[in-house]
Amino acid sequence: MSADVIGLSLLVLGVLLLVAKLIRIRSRIAQKLFLPSSIIGGFLALLIGPEVVGSIAEAIGGPDAPLTGGLWPEEFLDVWASLPGLLISVVFATLFLGERIPKVKEAAALAGPQLALGVTMASGQYVIGLLLAVLLLVPFLGQDPMVGALIEVGFEGGHGTAAGLGDTFAELGFPQGQDLALGLATVGVVAGVVVGIALINWGVHTGRAEVLESDAKTSLAEQRGLYEREEQKPAAMLTVRTASVEPLAIHFAIVAVAILVGLALLEGLQALEQLLWADSVELFEYVPLFPLAMIGGVLVQKLVDRFDATGIVDRQMMLRIQGIALDLLIISALATLSIQAIADNWVTFLLLAIAGLAWNVGVFVFLARRMIPRFWFERGIGDLGQSLGVTATGLILIRVADPNAATPAMEAFGYKQLAFEPFFGGGLVTAAALPLIAQFGPIPLLVFMAVLLAVSLGIGIFYFGRRSPAEEEARVADSSPDGGP
Repeated sequence: MSADVIGLSLLVLGVLLLVAKLIRIRSRIAQKLFLPSSIIGGFLALLIGPEVVGSIAEAIGGPDAPLTGGLWPEEFLDVWASLPGLLISVVFATLFLGERIPKVKEAAALAGPQLALGVTMASGQYVIGLLLAVLLLVPFLGQDPMVGALIEVGFEGGHGTAAGLGDTFAELGFPQGQDLALGLATVGVVAGVVVGIALINWGVHTGRAEVLESDAKTSLAEQRGLYEREEQKPAAMLTVRTASVEPLAIHFAIVAVAILVGLALLEGLQALEQLLWADSVELFEYVPLFPLAMIGGVLVQKLVDRFDATGIVDRQMMLRIQGIALDLLIISALATLSIQAIADNWVTFLLLAIAGLAWNVGVFVFLARRMIPRFWFERGIGDLGQSLGVTATGLILIRVADPNAATPAMEAFGYKQLAFEPFFGGGLVTAAALPLIAQFGPIPLLVFMAVLLAVSLGIGIFYFGRRSPAEEEARVADSSPDGGP
């Protein structure tokens, strides 16, 4: 494939993103749902591609009719299909770059209850999905047992993880799993905002939300995804002089180092596996790069914390790199989504979606208050958003429920990610679940996740949940570096 084709296909993605942003500005439905422009652009690309326009043209004029391939050249679709597997490593490598890695005691005091709730939601998604697979989807609908992991991959992992696992699904003989996971991710993003906003209104009117006024509303500018001119702020800081090197370029270089460290770790683990136990089981052969790229990012950041006295790595710049990678990833993944695969497995898809939604909402409504002793609503709503959509969904809901940061919800959510992201939502557990099911069947993973669920529930309810709000505040203050909450 020529460089010209690759370049032109990327330019088209940029145009799609711009058109999608204009739709977000003009569409009240998109604004009310807080739909990211990348998802709008992805569905626009899907709509005018071979899956929709192409199928309609073929149904009307036959297989030789014009537009049976949609408006996109096949070469564009080939490029777009390969992008998610590359860009997801960029997204995960930047998760902790530019972020101070806190001391364990400091993070645990605030994020402990949050982590217990997050692990409960994530491990429960596996338990619910694997039970559905064992009892119904495999014996009666003939599905692959790996279908039991799709709730966590699609909901907790989101579009990025679902797209990034495409090669793993294909290598393990379950290619339609990626399309089902992407469909679940879309359901999760929409439901995360719709259900989340509905629950926030419920919390305000029933007194469960502690800080939000009943008449609080997001501004029109926020709904449109814009900043008013007086609210606009710099997107990043210049940490090096441009006469020596472009600041964005040096940050890209640091991301590249993190990904290469992750690649070295993965290849080392694969070589070790081939040397020691590959004859009996192969796990790392099917683990994708992106969770190891995240570990590479943590290792690079630890070195930066130790040796960089000038502050060369800017967190906001890393977020900009992460953001463009994620936007392009989502558009390209949705543009190449197979609607036919979802249609062929619609019963499975519907059951997984309903079960996943019911579990996550149920945990928030009935268990969050028993696991988080202080500001359970504002802190729990972020985990609900993440467990249904992506981290950004959780942040949106925290922002709506606690617009003035009057609670520690945002800080606790961020600290929790340090321990949560390396494993769930696209981390090592998510990556390893598929090859584990493929090689050992669903039962061992089901038993492990059931035990993990019981442990996280027990710690959350009987350890963190028994603290009074005053005790919780005192523990957080004692662990804080400045002695304050």
